[in-house]
Amino acid sequence: MPHPRKFIFDTDPGVDDAMAFLFAMASPELELVGVTTVFGNGGIETTTQNALRLVELVSRSDIPVTAGAARPLLHPYVGAGARVHGSDGLGETRLPVPTGAPQPGHAAQFIIDTVMADPGRISLIAVGPLTNLALAVSLEPRIVQAVQQVVIMGGSALHPGNVTPVAEANIHNDSAAARIVFAAEWPLTMVGMDVTCATVMSPEYLQTLFTMGNKATDFIAKIVPFYLDFHRSRGEDGIYVHDSSAIAFALDSSLFKVKTAPVHICVTEGRVDGQTIADWGDTGSGGHKVNVCMEVDSPRFLTLYRERLATY
Repeated sequence: MPHPRKFIFDTDPGVDDAMAFLFAMASPELELVGVTTVFGNGGIETTTQNALRLVELVSRSDIPVTAGAARPLLHPYVGAGARVHGSDGLGETRLPVPTGAPQPGHAAQFIIDTVMADPGRISLIAVGPLTNLALAVSLEPRIVQAVQQVVIMGGSALHPGNVTPVAEANIHNDSAAARIVFAAEWPLTMVGMDVTCATVMSPEYLQTLFTMGNKATDFIAKIVPFYLDFHRSRGEDGIYVHDSSAIAFALDSSLFKVKTAPVHICVTEGRVDGQTIADWGDTGSGGHKVNVCMEVDSPRFLTLYRERLATY
């Protein structure tokens, strides 16, 4: 078997972030070399504590957790994620305080140091606001050439937004950072709502996970009811598979149909802030082309997720 692909997980845990983390850790194709945290589904203290809980859950306290940005580049942190994930970020479960602590330093510097120390071997998988990545590439532009790939869960090409009519939450939470990240000429793939909303974990599917009865699925069974109730309040029968879709792309890109286009980020006041605009016609708007996931083989993806979680 080929050597596993090393990656940094930039995250704001978050119920679906936790589910993505457990998916990645059950996948031998991937090797997690560090977790970097960002505000988003909770404040930075909450997301960092939750990241520490996750590495301890899988008995991997050797994996460094480094706290990053506590607010967007241009405006205050609003904190709207609590209504989706609970005030503790993990479905109001009030889990015990983790025993570990984050390592010193800032997430952006950890990203720079790790990528530059192993050029061509480190991928970035980002499933929260893109503030840490924007800071890293601004501080050290050479990581654009040194990183293996960048996979982000965020944005939308054609699907409606989930926080405004046109904007997805991660991009909207720091549109200025997203503009920097999409403008950097690194190999970037956008795993957005066009595919994350096409894959749904129904209550029946979730029950097949819960009946496995291992430490990962028992954890999901605790944290997911609050998240499921939020989706039900919006008339949705099940949960969209957002963050785990980014892990799925890193594991097996053949699950997705991808188109390439420059993607521009609206940074403005009002309803279009955070909109991701794919220039399908290559109209000369500028910018380099990125991969945009447009279709997904959801049955195969959900089978893969269930198979991997069964290995705990």
